[in-house]
This record gives sequence, C-alpha cells and structure tokens, in this order.
Amino acid sequence: MMETKFDEYQIVNIEAKTFEAMLSKFESFAKRMETLCHLHGDKDISEWMDNQDVCQLLNISPRTLQTLRDNGTLAFSRISHKIYYKPEDVKKMIPIVEDKRKQAKYKGKQI
Repeated sequence: MMETKFDEYQIVNIEAKTFEAMLSKFESFAKRMETLCHLHGDKDISEWMDNQDVCQLLNISPRTLQTLRDNGTLAFSRISHKIYYKPEDVKKMIPIVEDKRKQAKYKGKQI
C-alpha cells in the first residue's frame, strides 16, 4: 500500500477542560519567559550585531566570518535562523583579524 503525505497527520481529540488546562499552563509559561526576558534586558537584541555588521566592522568576507564561528573563535547566538554577535565579542576580534591580515599579506594572500 502506497503512503501519501496525508497519512502522516493524525487527529487527536481531547476534552475541552483538558485543552483549557493545557492552554492555561502555556500562558503561564509564556508569562514566565517574558518576565525572564525583562530581567535580562541588557541582552536586548537591538544592541547585538548581525553578520553584515560584523563583516563590515572587521572588513572580512561572510566566508571568513563563518570560519570564525565554525572554529569557535567568535561566539554567536542563533535566533530564528539568524545569527547575532555581542559587540564586545566582535571588538575583541579586531586585533586578531588585523594580525591574521598582516600574516596573510606577508605570505602574499588576502583574508
């Protein structure tokens, strides 16, 4: 028998009071998360930098930036498929990138 895409879906029936209890717990969880976000307001995402900001500041390519992430040189956070960096972490990278740029230039290469 051939399976179709629709065979993967299942319908689950629950009592209204069970649904209301689940919804109430979810709302409570959402409120706690909101409170935690407000407590740690110094981590406002608007203060963070995205890939383009970092590439421009460090004068590097997106591929070089990916290498810095991949090898653990530059810390980052991923939120909804987008990558962010703390400005203080990026600023620490400036002398490192400049040193790598000098080494590459000495070898006749570019970063």
